[in-house]
Parts: sequence; C-alpha cells; structure tokens
Amino acid sequence: MKTILITGCSSGFGLEIARHFHERDWRVIATMRSPRTDLLPPSERLRVLALDVTDPQSIRQAVAEAGPIDVLVNNAGIGVLNALEGISMDTAREVFETNTLGTIAVTQALLPQFRQRQSGVIVNVTSSVTLRSLPLLSVYTASKAAVNAFTESLALELAPYQVRVRLVLPGRAPETRFGENARARMTAGIPEPYADLAQHIFAEWQQSTLLTHPQDVAEAVWRAATDPSTPMRIAAGADAIEWTQD
Repeated sequence: MKTILITGCSSGFGLEIARHFHERDWRVIATMRSPRTDLLPPSERLRVLALDVTDPQSIRQAVAEAGPIDVLVNNAGIGVLNALEGISMDTAREVFETNTLGTIAVTQALLPQFRQRQSGVIVNVTSSVTLRSLPLLSVYTASKAAVNAFTESLALELAPYQVRVRLVLPGRAPETRFGENARARMTAGIPEPYADLAQHIFAEWQQSTLLTHPQDVAEAVWRAATDPSTPMRIAAGADAIEWTQD
C-alpha cells in the first residue's frame, strides 16, 4: 500500500486530494497547521498531522511521525490580492515564506528517503496565473512562479535517482478559501488609484463561466502521482486547460 503526504489539507484542494487518494485505497497523511479529525472519515489508512510549513521544527516532527512516504504533495499556500502599492513587505514575505520557501523546506526534508530508496514522486501545486499574468496578483504570482522554476530544476537533479517531480496548475476556484485568506491580507483595501482597475477585474471574474473545482485538482494530482508519462506541467480545471491552449 502506497503512502501520500499532503500539505494544506484543512480545506479546498488539499482536503479533496486527501479524499481522492483515500477512496482509492492509499494510506493518506493529511497535514494542516491546526489538525482537525472531523474533516475526513475515520480510517486505519488515514492520519492527520500538525504541520506548519514555515516552521522547521514542525516540519521535522511531521516527517518523523509520518514514516516512509511514496508521494509528497506540496499544496499548502496562502493568497494575496491587491495592487503592489497596497501590499506591505511583511505581507509579501509571509506569502513567500509559505508558498515558496515552505514548499522548498518540506521537499528538502523528505528528499533523503526518496533518494536512498531511488523512488518517489513530488507534486507541487502552483497556479495557472503563472501561465497568463493577471493584475492585482503580482506577489502571489511571483511566489508560485518561483515554485515552477524550482520544480523544473529539481526534476533534473532527481532524475538519476528515479524520483519524479511534477507541477499541477489549477485555475480560479471560488469553492476554495483562496478569496477568504486573500482578503485577510487586504486590511487597508485596494489603493484608490487602482480602484477602477480592481472593479473591472472583479466584474470580469464574475462573468467567467470557466472555473476550477477541487475535484479537478485532485484528479490532476492523481495523474501526476500514478502515471510516469504525464508532462511536467499539468493544468487542472477548465480555465487552466484553456489557458494552456492559447
């Protein structure tokens, strides 16, 4: 029985990925900053562990408790939506600490066992905004684009050890808590000079009929984890897929 460790499982993509693999008879280690056992069905094949990807001690403890892992899914992330002038450097650092450095740190902690066994898969969940730039997402996009570059370079490093590395790029997913946690970093609001631009962008998003659902992302991660023939970048969701075809 194979084991998958997923970061950021308290909601959204991570929770759906955990469900998807558990339903297919995998052993699932679902991690989140504040563990909740009521989100997933009780099972001998399921463990919920505390993991803050920005805390080195938390990472070490989670890796030690998890034991041998076959697949790592770096899904934990936070959002920020604002004009650059409305984003403090503290907020920018927070976003990079979680989205970028958190992904690197968890990956680094699990690499020795993958390399020694000469097997394993790493799947990094980023975003389709790295395929088509959008306004008001400059800091968020930069944090995810950095993970894309990290992933593609790391794949070359690990190929001699039979360790696969893949990217899953979801589109816009209103069902998730991205908007909620992005708004938490907008306490000062959109700067007035950008108010008209923001209204225009928000109106466009409301009219869009192409969206990404958590199940789309879970299915893309499943392909990345189980099918060696998948490409490096896997779009997840109707909007993300359309963007790859433009």
